Amino acid sequence: MSSEAPVQPQTAQPQTGQPKTGLDEIRLMIERGIKPPMMDLLDIDLNAAEEGRVVFTATPSRRVYNPLGIAHGGFAATMLDSACGLAAKSATRDLSDCVTLELKISYHAPLDESVGEVRAIGTVVSMGRRVAHTRAEILDAHDRLYASATSTLLLAARAPRSNPRSNQG
Repeated sequence: MSSEAPVQPQTAQPQTGQPKTGLDEIRLMIERGIKPPMMDLLDIDLNAAEEGRVVFTATPSRRVYNPLGIAHGGFAATMLDSACGLAAKSATRDLSDCVTLELKISYHAPLDESVGEVRAIGTVVSMGRRVAHTRAEILDAHDRLYASATSTLLLAARAPRSNPRSNQG
């Protein structure tokens, strides 16, 4: 899931022309309201990005509930994987894609509608030339921790895409 559309890491200035970095690409996504289909399906929004840090928001609704009456773990996993992946992308100096090699998730408290909007904050722990290590947390408005993750990602050169929609998810 972390092979999200490119992101742009640099200043908070509006982007013009073609993105040159991961942060540029992410900021362009935010500016243009571009959402990969999975994010649209789960109603997860990318709200902010700076170099090495991104923020997603969502409200757990009944449509993502499991049989226990709480948000399915996959909902939190998607938020965390996306935050980890784009945090790494925001720190790239080119348009490399960041592909999840490993994702470790810990669930700390159940998510349901009563929690309200939550945010997944992803940050870079370390960046190499080929591998990045990131972490992310899902927090509510009172900074209560619901889930956390660590991730290892492969930094891969952007491959040419034949499907014009393929960079949206």
